[in-house]
Amino acid sequence: MVLKTGAAIVAGLILAGCAARFSPVPQATNFPASQQVKLQAASHWGTIAGHIEKNMLAELKKNPPRPLFINEAPNPSPFQRALNTQLITSLVNDGYTVSKSAAGSLKIDLDVQAVTFSADRPQYRYHGEHGALAAGVFVLSEIEPPLLLAAAAGVGAQDAYSWFNDQFAPGATPRTELIITVSVSDQYRYFARNTSAYYVTDSDRVLYGIIDKEPELPQLSKTYQLRGER
Repeated sequence: MVLKTGAAIVAGLILAGCAARFSPVPQATNFPASQQVKLQAASHWGTIAGHIEKNMLAELKKNPPRPLFINEAPNPSPFQRALNTQLITSLVNDGYTVSKSAAGSLKIDLDVQAVTFSADRPQYRYHGEHGALAAGVFVLSEIEPPLLLAAAAGVGAQDAYSWFNDQFAPGATPRTELIITVSVSDQYRYFARNTSAYYVTDSDRVLYGIIDKEPELPQLSKTYQLRGER
């Protein structure tokens, strides 16, 4: 352990000494590690509606109470339609007045922007994977010993691996994300505004109003014009 630590320090000093002091452009770096939930079921949509309501009402309490009106987008996707419906249900069940008319009400706008990134985005989880030592015996590698012993003692090696990783959605990082912005306003000003981002299962893109173009078929025939004597 001491040898590994010393080697890491030496390697860091060498890299630091080789780093350029000046550069014509900023160097690309990673953001600190963070987590973002992945939408995989209709019940997750209800969770989003509850989260939207909680954040929105926290801001609206700073102002005199007024009826609320959900401004539905034209031609909503299944996700947008469900989100509007669930938000109305949550507000009514919590005792708030939801108007069917915009007159005299605060307008709630839900803007849903779908963003598609490149495929095969990296998926980083805990460093280390499990491996089978024998039938029914597994090991977690590259995990701090005290943490490993505590987990293994409580739930067993295989269950410990699942416990470490069950917070992560299966599969590769989705290339599809949703940016949801909620605005509460009247004709004069905004009263509340919040933006959140979520991953979306790529196979469910159509539920969020994302229609992929059909691939162009290769041209199987070609027309030639013959020129010659008549």
